Amino acid sequence: MAKQFDVLVIGGGPGGYVAAIRAAQLGFNTACAESNPYADPKGEPRLGGTCLNVGCIPSKALLHTSHLFEEAGHAFEEQGISVGTPKIDVAKMIGRKSKIVEQLTAGIKGLFKKNKVTFLAGHGSFVAKTDGGWQVKVGEEVVEAKQVIVATGSTARHLPGIPVDNKLVCDNIGALDIDSVPKRLGLIGSGVIGLEMGSVWNRLGSEVTILEAMDSFLGAADQDLAKEALKLFTKQGLDIKLSVKVGKVTVGKKSVTVEYETKDGAQKAEFDRLIVSVGRVPNTAGLNAEAVGLKIDERGFIDVDGHNQTNLPGVWAVGDVVRGPMLAHKAMEEGVAVAETMAGQKGHTNFDTIPWVIYTSPEIAWVGKTEQQLKAEGAAYKVGKIPFMANGRALGAGTPAGFVKMIADANTDRILGVHIIGSNASELIGEAVVTMEFAGASEDLARICHAHPTLSEVVHEAALAVDKRPLHF
Repeated sequence: MAKQFDVLVIGGGPGGYVAAIRAAQLGFNTACAESNPYADPKGEPRLGGTCLNVGCIPSKALLHTSHLFEEAGHAFEEQGISVGTPKIDVAKMIGRKSKIVEQLTAGIKGLFKKNKVTFLAGHGSFVAKTDGGWQVKVGEEVVEAKQVIVATGSTARHLPGIPVDNKLVCDNIGALDIDSVPKRLGLIGSGVIGLEMGSVWNRLGSEVTILEAMDSFLGAADQDLAKEALKLFTKQGLDIKLSVKVGKVTVGKKSVTVEYETKDGAQKAEFDRLIVSVGRVPNTAGLNAEAVGLKIDERGFIDVDGHNQTNLPGVWAVGDVVRGPMLAHKAMEEGVAVAETMAGQKGHTNFDTIPWVIYTSPEIAWVGKTEQQLKAEGAAYKVGKIPFMANGRALGAGTPAGFVKMIADANTDRILGVHIIGSNASELIGEAVVTMEFAGASEDLARICHAHPTLSEVVHEAALAVDKRPLHF
């Protein structure tokens, strides 16, 4: 007889494993299926998805190491510290990154055991509808579940004519395992992955060129923030070319040649490594969706309603396989919301308060609407903007670059968006998210006492500046 579950989650990434844990906490007999080994030494399926294995976590480990290297080579001297010329052991850096990944992925198995979630090693695909739910094939066995959550994530988008071998030409997976500092590194795409990986290797000594097809930099961000970021990254040595049309890519034995066009005409560049970072596509192939009638749109996303329910009864989908930003924390929120909805609770994901973060130096983070969006809507708004240069903690730490920009409704004062470029922006944005989640006004933040001296005081000053009454600028 087939194994029976109340809930089966297909995919063990952030959305999947969190959904499984929350469902189990709510009393459901829950299983989670995962098939991707993610370079596991034993070839066994590893939980954690792209984020923990080949995305968010390992990239942050490399960013931290490269940041320390950059500090030792340049910032220490400004503060009176002499350490000589630093050297980087790339193999040791990559090894440390891998140990962190192994620790965290193993930790999810521990969380499954603690919460009594059954781990099923194998790829999940639909077989048929049953009277009590769904038959799903996982590996070589067929299991039955009353409800199914699809959380199969996404993969890197590849470009026609550019073969990715993750040696000379890399996507996000290969970019995290480059075994030496390339003298010349090329990146196609200036999104989150491109900027973060470009920053890592630029700090370690690579000559980094970023080829971006769009005519604007960081088009999704507030343009005040994007312009400041472009200025700072260029000063750091990143060669960012906009309005680029990539043509022929020739892979040699030890280098890659890229032919491309800009407004200045035809160009050609040779790189020791090339990273392709042009977005991601949902992992919906292999679900056997057509056989059971699961609706998937022309871009490969599973069609869901506002509660992440698909067109099939008892089948849900979360994370990168559905609409909305491809962010791990968004997937987690949806996983929790679906589990709670299945239990009869009021599960909900507020897309208006999902923060975005780019872990460059300085960090970039934002939540809510940009000024250009509000202008396009014809909305009445007011702005408060304060630089980190005016903050004692930032000056003391040697991180005075950037600013906090707060946008509020001109009539109600409700905060509509907060945009930060500066040290610890990833942490500072949380205060804005909480305030916006509670429909707070800039006056609410302006009236809250912030510890001194802290970077959070810049957020406080930006709130005061919305009402044109900053105290320290």
